[in-house]
Formats: sequence, structure tokens, C-alpha cells
Amino acid sequence: MIMTIVMEMGLIHPPVGLNIFVIKNIAPDIPLRDVIWGVVPFVVLMVIAVVILCISPEIATWLPDLVMGK
Repeated sequence: MIMTIVMEMGLIHPPVGLNIFVIKNIAPDIPLRDVIWGVVPFVVLMVIAVVILCISPEIATWLPDLVMGK
């Protein structure tokens, strides 16, 4: 879970930010600065999610534990 969230963070914010450039090509009339600032809340939420998962990993493992048993 953590690796997936962190990899997605890498795709939506600079310097790599592939998703930002895709959005920029879809809507060329919107300045790149506005697109980047639009991504900031999502990056902040992802950082918070990673911190919560690191503090309490049971959040990510309760469903597999429920299905497969401990």
C-alpha cells in the first residue's frame, strides 16, 4: 500500500510529474503553475496517508486478515 501511494505521489508532482504534463497537454489553455498548485492538496493528503499507514499498519492489513485469517 505504502509503495503504491508513494509511487503515485512521484507521478503527480514535479520534477517527474508525468500526470501533470498529461493534464497540461489535455488542457493547454491552463498555465502549468495552476496545474501544479491544483495537485498540491492531493500530495498533502497522500503524505498524511503514508504517515498514518506507517504509524498504524493494521489499517492496510485488516481486510486481508479478515479474508485469509491471521
